[in-house]
Amino acid sequence: MDRRHQERSMPNTTIAFIGLGHMGGPMAANLVRAGYSLLGFDLVPAAARQAGANGVTMAASAAEAAAAADVVITMLPAGEHVLAAYLGDDGLIAAAKPGTLFIESSTIAVDDARAAHELLRAAGHRGVDAPVSGGVVGAEAGTLTIMVGGEADDFVAAEAILHVVGTRVVHCGGPGAGQAAKVCNNMILGVSMIAVSEAFVLGEALGLTNQALFDVAAHASGQCWALTTNCPVPGPVPASPANRAYQPGFAGALMAKDLGLAARAVESTGVVAELGSRAEEIYRRFADGPGAAQDFSAIIEEIRARSAVNSESKGLA
Repeated sequence: MDRRHQERSMPNTTIAFIGLGHMGGPMAANLVRAGYSLLGFDLVPAAARQAGANGVTMAASAAEAAAAADVVITMLPAGEHVLAAYLGDDGLIAAAKPGTLFIESSTIAVDDARAAHELLRAAGHRGVDAPVSGGVVGAEAGTLTIMVGGEADDFVAAEAILHVVGTRVVHCGGPGAGQAAKVCNNMILGVSMIAVSEAFVLGEALGLTNQALFDVAAHASGQCWALTTNCPVPGPVPASPANRAYQPGFAGALMAKDLGLAARAVESTGVVAELGSRAEEIYRRFADGPGAAQDFSAIIEEIRARSAVNSESKGLA
């Protein structure tokens, strides 16, 4: 971080951070290290304790944190949780000072993001939707990619804070555009991880070693992030979850959730997205079983198991 950026990212600003779990906790810790004053709240005692150990001052409630803050960041599981946190006499919107900047970093539906923005504007606040990509590793390292939707002035107001927790911050358009970009990106990711996993299972059946297939595809037209960064087989990419028994990372349940948001967007727009829709079905089935708590790249194990059953039924095993 150069000196000019460091000075720009250390204003006398108090931030309320609501949701301090696997993603929010490391993001809040990075903001503390950058010089911000952090007030936090999380319903999970372990998350609250860890955040306190990282220098976040814990409030008795989300509303208490918001009332004393200049900026409110939320990182919650779903749109229903965001809207519930915003609304009500003890909600964030009512508690916040006039003109507070809200940064909504959860991954939620586009229409929920737009509804949240309208609630903020009606109450005299400012807001951007700013979902993130990069997983827990990116949150810890401060290297997230952040997709931002909102008015230009609100994006500028949020930008310095976002550059503390991410290395690439993209203004995607008006309210909801950040969530739209996240939905599209994760549909690409889900489809590509299934394709990469199927290719490795097919390669195994044809007698290829995983390393040989990786060495070809990683330098040919099959190259993609799912292959070269999050490779679903152990060995070729030492940092991938496949080398640590598929500990996430990015859990299968979260991929199923995000593809569900993509399916909702596909249905509402009338877009024909056959692969995206099929990927949602595959990951929903995966998340209904043990895949919920595994990294999403563990989808290869389900493909391998289903392939073995199919081979036996055809008398090929």
